[in-house]
Amino acid sequence: MKNVKFARCIRCGREYDAVPDLTTCECGGILDIVYDYDYIKTQLTKEKLAARTERTMWRYRELLPVEETTAPTPLRVGWSPLYEESRLADRLGLGRLWVKDDGQNPTASLKDRASAMAVAKAGEAGAKTIACSSTGNAASSLAGNAAAAGLETFIFVPSRAPKGKVAQLLTFGATVISVEGSYEDTFELSKAAIDKWGWYNRNAAINPYLSEGKKTVALEIMEQLNWQVPDYIAISVGDGCTIAGLWKGLKDLYAIGFIDRLPRLISAQAEGCCPLNRAIAQGGDWHPMEENTLADSIAVGVPRNADKALMAIRESNGIAVNVSDAEIMAAQQLLGRTCGVFGEPAGVTGTAGVKKLCEQGILGREDTVVSVVTGNGLKDVANAIRACGDPITIPSDMELLQKAFRDRGVKL
Repeated sequence: MKNVKFARCIRCGREYDAVPDLTTCECGGILDIVYDYDYIKTQLTKEKLAARTERTMWRYRELLPVEETTAPTPLRVGWSPLYEESRLADRLGLGRLWVKDDGQNPTASLKDRASAMAVAKAGEAGAKTIACSSTGNAASSLAGNAAAAGLETFIFVPSRAPKGKVAQLLTFGATVISVEGSYEDTFELSKAAIDKWGWYNRNAAINPYLSEGKKTVALEIMEQLNWQVPDYIAISVGDGCTIAGLWKGLKDLYAIGFIDRLPRLISAQAEGCCPLNRAIAQGGDWHPMEENTLADSIAVGVPRNADKALMAIRESNGIAVNVSDAEIMAAQQLLGRTCGVFGEPAGVTGTAGVKKLCEQGILGREDTVVSVVTGNGLKDVANAIRACGDPITIPSDMELLQKAFRDRGVKL
């Protein structure tokens, strides 16, 4: 890869050749892909990018760690819509607000970006089988992208994973192992199985290429904003890989001169499971927490990508905000009713964080914000219905309809 120099451990600094099956450093640290920005500047310009007709994450190949001969993966991943939401901005008291709806990816979450990268690198490695552990979205994204590429998958999920996500896995033909226990238990079993059978490892905190796929959400946001940098980008945080990838993409663009400044990140976690935000608030290391939130996709009590995530928040002078499950579900309804965007609980946690920061007076009329919705609400309809209430159910009778309207306080 002419655009990649090597991989470097963020803990000890040791360097490795950027081979397709990279995992972690011998010291246990996570690796970071280091690019040759001088070379990339000779290959990629804003004008060249604007002329491209491909509307997927692969339009940014010069900034991605894949061989020139590696074909794009089959599913259309990336280039999700970025909506400017002036009514919601006015309601929250913001200057300008954009919502990036990444639930419109093929398997309905941002994790498709990482899984498409995993499938591409597995192909380079000659692998036929890929495996991972996941609270749901990474699992379904891997199963779908791998199925489209003709690869076999073994997926480990906690037994609490919503049925909608498990249904995706089974439909895509994955071998699904539902683990009785926490996400940490699930991760450890997947790690042992991967080591035993030599499957390609899609676990985001083990495989350094996955953040490189996730970073394409940042590349898209900035291109869709015509390279005008917002003050803040808000995103939900679980194991830390997504916010780390977001920051990596922004730094890449800054390094090649496509943007002239960097935004601050807003790290939004569920208050029932917020080990990374707690570390930011306390100014120290993170410590495990219980996984006590209905936002299953970010219910990660032992985050595997903590080092990169904490580095991203701190380097960006970011804001850590924790929100309750009630605040998360309120944000889900707010996005649906003002923007027509249906996000799952974990997917709207970033927006819940923005709403809370506005209520606290930390964000206001002078601020511009992008909020990333990381997953579609159809992933978890049970909690959505529970939060919104049941529909009006009556026989086909006009008098009963009018009575039901009166009882519900429906204004006609």
